[in-house]
Amino acid sequence: MYGVWTPEQVRAAEEPVLARTPEGALMRRAARGVAQVALAELERRTGGVTGRRVVVLAGAGNNGGDGLWAGYELRRRGVAVTAVLLSPDRAHPAGLAALRKQKGRIVTDPEGGVVAVERADLVLDAIVGTGARGGLRPEAATLAAAAATARVPVLAVDTPSGVDPLTGVPGDDAVQAALTVTFGARKPVHVLAAPRCGPVTLIDIGLRPELPPAPVRVLAAADVGRRWPVPGPGDDKYTQGVVGIAAGSRTYPGAAVLASGAAALATSGMVRYAGSAADEVRAAWPEVVATDTVGEAGRVQAWVVGPGLGTDDAGSATLAEVLDAGLPVLADADAVTLLGRHRELREKAAGAPVLITPHAGEFARVAELGDDRVDSARRAAADLGVTVLLKGNATVVAAPDGRVLVHPAGSAWLATAGSGDVLSGVAGALLAAGLEPWWAGGCAAFVHARAADIGAGAADGPGAPVPASNVAQALSRAIREVRE
Repeated sequence: MYGVWTPEQVRAAEEPVLARTPEGALMRRAARGVAQVALAELERRTGGVTGRRVVVLAGAGNNGGDGLWAGYELRRRGVAVTAVLLSPDRAHPAGLAALRKQKGRIVTDPEGGVVAVERADLVLDAIVGTGARGGLRPEAATLAAAAATARVPVLAVDTPSGVDPLTGVPGDDAVQAALTVTFGARKPVHVLAAPRCGPVTLIDIGLRPELPPAPVRVLAAADVGRRWPVPGPGDDKYTQGVVGIAAGSRTYPGAAVLASGAAALATSGMVRYAGSAADEVRAAWPEVVATDTVGEAGRVQAWVVGPGLGTDDAGSATLAEVLDAGLPVLADADAVTLLGRHRELREKAAGAPVLITPHAGEFARVAELGDDRVDSARRAAADLGVTVLLKGNATVVAAPDGRVLVHPAGSAWLATAGSGDVLSGVAGALLAAGLEPWWAGGCAAFVHARAADIGAGAADGPGAPVPASNVAQALSRAIREVRE
């Protein structure tokens, strides 16, 4: 697990470090880190370093200074460096002087900058730092577009310029980075807009002792593996957690099949299904005990309710019956819509061990969704009194007490119908096994994304969606991988 801090928290942590550090030392340390990553990338892409061409897009202030000093370090290794100054009169004086001393080329006209970018082997994006908001200005946007058109890889210095560092929302014009180097701590942009950043390298500049507790956490495979329920010699199908699935309808039986199957694959306990798709569930998953109603299902340790359920009176009654049972509940899809429509259902859920798993459209039915998805999820969890898992390429899991996990999937494999039903089954099984909603949501999101990559036949990287059934069938392998 690692932490993510806001830009304001990072800047506050920098102040005492700067006060006890010689002037310019932190910038030089950061720049050396950028240069080392750039050298490795040049070697990987071109097979060498000497004579390779790097262009630094240097804006005003310290971010531009990081880029200029990185250019200085690269020149010392024999790289041909051109600095394109977007604000020549406000370029970092010491960084610019150092690069000039090493015979770095300086360009101030836009046309010359475009030509240099198009001929480069690598571009360093040092246009703006984490204090900037909004898209790029026209000249910077032209240079970023030139790199994209010429397919020149971009290394972002701290954060891709034009992408909001707090929310991860790109402006109309923003840099698409192939990789990013950041300093002291990861910022929200690195997890909320992971595809814009590429792989992120963190350079230690001594901030950790000064940082407050991280407001956002990101799970690693080991965190998930340690918490995944594993049967012991004294366990049986009941002690490992029995999950009930109240989902599906005659119109949408597939939701019931996917959620029930995912729950069965997620643990080795027991799954009970209750609903009108009982025949379809039995045919697909003979190990699932299927009945027609919640009252007939028998004893369970947690419920999954909502996928394909319907939002009519019957669906509302089913959700109420599940909430009245006093067990952990995962409410997804139609159940989220019903919570938005009916105050009495929200009151039943408030303060109970309930995990809701809306996508953006469903979220808007129960709370206000702004550009800051972390803040929106955190507020909704506190207001509703439930744990909120806000789906997206970066999935946010917020507990009522303020804890937040983010899982940056890093691919688009899950953008397909039915994938949310699979997630519901996995998280519901974890609730039944005893995980609290925050951990159940975070662990389920991690394994769900890993299974999607496996189901697509890819280890990582963005790509087209794959059928949800492929994701479900890959769950066992994904669980094995995180446990190992």
